[in-house]
Amino acid sequence: MTLAVNAVNKQAIAGAFGRAASKYDTVAKLQQQTGEYLMELAQTENIGTQVLDAGCGTGFFSTRWTQQGKQVIALDLASGMLSHAQEQQVADYYLQGDIEHLGLADNSIDMCFSNLVVQWCNDLSRALREFYRVTRSGGLIVFSTLIQGSLHELETAWKQVDDYRHINQFLPLRTIMQACQPYRHKIISRQYCQYYPQLLPLLNSLKGIGATHLHHGCQQGLMTRKRLNTLAEIYPRHNGDYPLSYQIAFGVIYCDK
Repeated sequence: MTLAVNAVNKQAIAGAFGRAASKYDTVAKLQQQTGEYLMELAQTENIGTQVLDAGCGTGFFSTRWTQQGKQVIALDLASGMLSHAQEQQVADYYLQGDIEHLGLADNSIDMCFSNLVVQWCNDLSRALREFYRVTRSGGLIVFSTLIQGSLHELETAWKQVDDYRHINQFLPLRTIMQACQPYRHKIISRQYCQYYPQLLPLLNSLKGIGATHLHHGCQQGLMTRKRLNTLAEIYPRHNGDYPLSYQIAFGVIYCDK
């Protein structure tokens, strides 16, 4: 069973995130917040030394795990991201690869850490099976992912401007829970909201982290000044600011083999 909403254009994803690498950490505030919480969840458990940072990006959290004395394998689909991580010397090993087809041996790591990555998979169940396969008995898998309802303010506003799909579709929480069902697990859902004084910085924040509409390729329609003004007029406000909310699921899977 394929637990995905749309076919994912992985070449477009790798290209977009690769191009964002040099400035990614300056705009990836959400990723840093969710990653910190994911680290907290992992640290409540007794984990070994070998950590796979699956979808490492710039290596922001690879660095954090290395600082805690872990041996880190930094893996990413985007060669640009992985090159940036390697330049920063964030990990012990670097591997370009797809989390749905990990190039690692069975039972070779103690923990799989994956922060806001699995939403780019074609099949969530396959990705979780791969994480489980490479993780040793007694090990841990922790992941975070965007879920249905994320970016709803922007999606609602765009629907009043044109008929194009501008927002990626994300899996509902119940589907993520279903994918975790074969394993002993727990799921926690949280909402994060960011506020912007103007609409353009909000839109640029999505481009800056590579999270444009990529399930079918590039976003449809040119962003003209007129379209931007129309969108800004329609967009809901909160105390004068433009809100952008994210629904996040955090998963913890225990490897009982």
